Amino acid sequence: MLIVAIPVWISTLFSEPRRSKVLHPVFKLWMSIYLPLVGCPVIRKGKKYFRKGSNYIVVINHNSLADIPVSSPWIPGANKTLAKSEMAKIPIFGLVYKAGSILVNRKNENSRRESFTKMQEMLDLGLHLCLYPEGTRNKTNQPLQPFYDGAFIAAIKSQKPIIPAIIFNTKKIYPALTSKVWARPLPIHIHFLEPIETIGLSHKDIATLKDSVHQTMEKYFVDHRDKL
Repeated sequence: MLIVAIPVWISTLFSEPRRSKVLHPVFKLWMSIYLPLVGCPVIRKGKKYFRKGSNYIVVINHNSLADIPVSSPWIPGANKTLAKSEMAKIPIFGLVYKAGSILVNRKNENSRRESFTKMQEMLDLGLHLCLYPEGTRNKTNQPLQPFYDGAFIAAIKSQKPIIPAIIFNTKKIYPALTSKVWARPLPIHIHFLEPIETIGLSHKDIATLKDSVHQTMEKYFVDHRDKL
């Protein structure tokens, strides 16, 4: 992280979208080295769904802190994620965290409103968004928690396609409820699914779109979790 902090700091001298385009290969290289070294190589499937010249809202299931180094670096192309503002206060890590994120204080209404504006700005600049619609780590025995509306509001407002994505094995590697300081080495799989278009949808379609994406992701997770 100390080494990576140097190019990350340099990237903060640039404005968007150049900053994210500089950061993405740095994060990808970092995790391509680090994760195999700790016994958690990443296997990616579905890259073909990302069309050149298009950007997407990628919605991902969230089971563990181990999801974070997998999701954003393995999305094909520069992207921004929505992240809790309090984490940016951590020394060194906070710099890395902040550079790749749109920060939001979930307890502050103005901060939540501003985060929507920033998400739309990033989409207008051609960046992908990386969002966890469950809002927080899944600490239940269910495949997915209920989704919040935010990702689907952003998709409909921008008329950008949604790409559902499923991460497998991170709950086994580092469970959300564990108090242990170690993690279990396992391969991590991230599967990108076929894009879901939002062109022509309006605010009244948010609930239907959200339910459709949830059902698609839940079915895929259940059908594949015991095969990996």
